[in-house]
Amino acid sequence: MAGFSAFKCPCFRPPSSPSVSFNHPLKRISYRPRLPRIYAFSSNDIKVGSNIEVDGTPWRVIEFLHVKPGKGAAYVRTTLRNYLTGNQVEKTFRAGSKIEEADIFKETKQYTYKDGSQYVFMDLSSFEEFRLNEKDVGDKSKWLKEGMDCNLLFWKGKVIDFELPITVKLTVVEVDPGVKGDTAQGGSKPATVDTGAVVTVPLFIERGQEIMVDTRTGQYMSRA
Repeated sequence: MAGFSAFKCPCFRPPSSPSVSFNHPLKRISYRPRLPRIYAFSSNDIKVGSNIEVDGTPWRVIEFLHVKPGKGAAYVRTTLRNYLTGNQVEKTFRAGSKIEEADIFKETKQYTYKDGSQYVFMDLSSFEEFRLNEKDVGDKSKWLKEGMDCNLLFWKGKVIDFELPITVKLTVVEVDPGVKGDTAQGGSKPATVDTGAVVTVPLFIERGQEIMVDTRTGQYMSRA
């Protein structure tokens, strides 16, 4: 039997993967379509850290409380932070009501340097740069070090926020000298680290030592 050969039309071209581009005020990036969710998100699913959309804007849940009054319908009381403006508001949702979940995803980028009033992050695979203004970085700047890996948060193709590592290693550049016996006696003192932040450290910590700091609270954790 003669071998079978598939007919190939010279005008045929295989479809390419979809790619949608969005304009970002600082950088043009490629927005990759996400897979559809397989369940409906409701107010009963709200927890600290949930990302939701209200009036077409992304918000992060800072606090929540499920309330079941003696009379009337149950509801969820929340404190929300606007990703785009940083503003916080209190909002109440009826229990079980449908809520739009914000389609936010994270990608790890490396903080490379500060360019004027902008903080530059880089994708180490593509070498593409992403920039955040000082107002977007805010107080997090006191923990940023060049070469640090951070998570950039994307929403509809825009960088809307970033997350620091939970713990960072910093070098003490200015502190009062330690005193023999301080380890047993306890106590604390202020120390300035290489990012410019001031951290309360034990009395035995000396200049030039590396320490671990919790970026969520700014508290000293241990010597590195």
